[in-house]
Amino acid sequence: MSPETSYRGRRVLVTGGLGFIGSNLGRRLVELGAEVTLMDSMIKDYGGNAFNIADYKDKVRVNIADVRDRSAMDHLVQGQDMLFNLAGQVSHIDSMRDPVTDLDINCRSQLSILESCRHNNPQVAIVFAASRQQYGRPLYLPVDEKHPVRPVDVNGINKTAGESYHLVYGEAYGLRAVSLRLTNTFGPGQLVRHNRQGFIGWFVRTIVEGGTIDLYGDGSQVRDLNFVDDVVEAFLLAGARATGPARGKVYNLAGPEPVSLKALVSMLVEIAGKGSVRCVPWPEDKKPIDIGDYYGSHALITEELGWEPRVALRDGLERTVRYYERHLQHYL
Repeated sequence: MSPETSYRGRRVLVTGGLGFIGSNLGRRLVELGAEVTLMDSMIKDYGGNAFNIADYKDKVRVNIADVRDRSAMDHLVQGQDMLFNLAGQVSHIDSMRDPVTDLDINCRSQLSILESCRHNNPQVAIVFAASRQQYGRPLYLPVDEKHPVRPVDVNGINKTAGESYHLVYGEAYGLRAVSLRLTNTFGPGQLVRHNRQGFIGWFVRTIVEGGTIDLYGDGSQVRDLNFVDDVVEAFLLAGARATGPARGKVYNLAGPEPVSLKALVSMLVEIAGKGSVRCVPWPEDKKPIDIGDYYGSHALITEELGWEPRVALRDGLERTVRYYERHLQHYL
């Protein structure tokens, strides 16, 4: 089944639904004719933003609740055909500064969500947002799903546990779960208020404001990035196939082309026509959890589900910069 036909009239719950990826996914689900409920805790530093759904807020249900609230989850999962489980704490730095909260949100609450599904809606299909951070420092490039999982920070450990719970509940209780290991995702709607949720949002804000980006080391680190529209399509494909070939699977998402951070920033400066860059020494709290060069392989999800990134890096960056040039005030 394709996303164009598999979501019409289906009831869908998105946790983290007012956040960056969740709100973009919600918009696409509405376009496909789904009955959408967006759940978000709206914790200040985690990215939930009502402006993200301003253009379609009258077409969805919004529930302000925390995934750690078992009674809320018990209620919200009932009657849903699909659960896109995007709620989480995604800051690697915050996970090291406050590991217990990261454990609570990315590990314990995931188990609680699955218990809610097991007891209240065991037929629901679930797509979990995992992370490339689970791999840690690559042993080889591009990283595929056979690469050892060796996290270098607390966030990576807890995301691995959250993913494992989904797979175990699939094996033990028959829940239909799929996990997508996301690489750096960017685009309209992402958090730019602070720099603790990945580098790309902060780079975009700095450039839009005409500031100077600090690159650690010499800026030669290589990364891959996905524009949010491509990531949304991956979630939709995984959800549509969760009862079939994707059931119980783990898939990498990988960008269309690896790029050095220095080249990435140069592209942003050129697109915006302002801003600058300088190289600075590594901060003491970030160097121990840096993974070096990373880019992944999307060969498996391309082969099995037909997904591949379609938005070129420069095109995605231009769309992102133009969005924040118009709407930055809503994200400060």
